[in-house]
Amino acid sequence: MEITIQYFDGCPNWKAAQVAVLRAAPAATITLQPVESADEAQRLGFRGSPTILVDGRDPWADADAPVGLSCRVFQTDSGLAGLPSDAQLAKVLREAAAG
Repeated sequence: MEITIQYFDGCPNWKAAQVAVLRAAPAATITLQPVESADEAQRLGFRGSPTILVDGRDPWADADAPVGLSCRVFQTDSGLAGLPSDAQLAKVLREAAAG
């Protein structure tokens, strides 16, 4: 399983996302991909930091979310948060591993 965390330095949540992914999938290959400009965000379809791609797919994709350099929010059982909950992340990774 390949996991890419897309981020921009202005958002503090990408580091917490990296820790959460490492905790949930210690054997996964994790690539950090900085998004450094609005043009690059447009080209990538970057909908905010952190974006966690699992095998190239964004499991939390929201087609209505704006593209650009912004902090992303995720709907969790506890309300909006700067990254998915541990349970949400574990579920997505289990489903990806199952194929």
